[in-house]
Amino acid sequence: MSRTLIITITVITVVAFAYIFGWIPRESANIVAGKIHQAVNPGSLSAAHAHLAKNCQLCHTPVIGVDTVKCILCHANEESILQRQPTAFHASVGTCKECHREHQGTNANLSQMDHALLTDIGMKQMRNAKPGSEELAAYLRLSERLSTGVAPHSRIDLEEAVLDCSSCHSNDDPHQSLFGSDCATCHASDRWTISEYQHPSPKSNNCSQCHQAPPSHYMMHFKMISATVAGKPHAQVDQCHECHQTTSWNDIKRVGWYKHH
Repeated sequence: MSRTLIITITVITVVAFAYIFGWIPRESANIVAGKIHQAVNPGSLSAAHAHLAKNCQLCHTPVIGVDTVKCILCHANEESILQRQPTAFHASVGTCKECHREHQGTNANLSQMDHALLTDIGMKQMRNAKPGSEELAAYLRLSERLSTGVAPHSRIDLEEAVLDCSSCHSNDDPHQSLFGSDCATCHASDRWTISEYQHPSPKSNNCSQCHQAPPSHYMMHFKMISATVAGKPHAQVDQCHECHQTTSWNDIKRVGWYKHH
């Protein structure tokens, strides 16, 4: 008989006797019974882990539960994760179950990113740094900021805001570093879009303050194709308003929707 089964039977027996002799009310007994049932039959695994459905010990350790060591045994060589900038941080995280939850159904999404958890993990790692090191100094600075600071806006927590967003998302930056690297000043951690953002008036002429032209605009293609199609053969690359509408880059003045790429 497995250790897990012995523990389950023991707990059920204790709860049953406690209820029978009136040591705990019926409501409490029902809650405990429900928790036990959930532990024994937590739900279907995702499609990715469905082949493990009858081999619980490959992921779980009795009493401990989901064991990170067992996750690493299967995923330590996931080069597609460790070599990609947005997910390379997995090499030093050391915990899995907080963001990757199973038994949520066959079609469940296994990735539920918790940015605040990254702050907690990072702080624990820096706290153990050598005295006098820059890492320990960074820990002390962040500790003070977390204890006395406030989040930059209501859509993000302070624990999320102290992260270095650009270390994972620099390749996703549509601003091409024009606005710096402190993404949390404007963005939330659950989506890039900003519902409060109001684009400047269509009459605005200073588009290049925020937008950079694509590489093709710095080649012969710009004069031969783009400016010619728009009917502005003498337009300069930084004069976006001469050809483009604010509704979309492909909405060309006097031409309409145009995309030949």
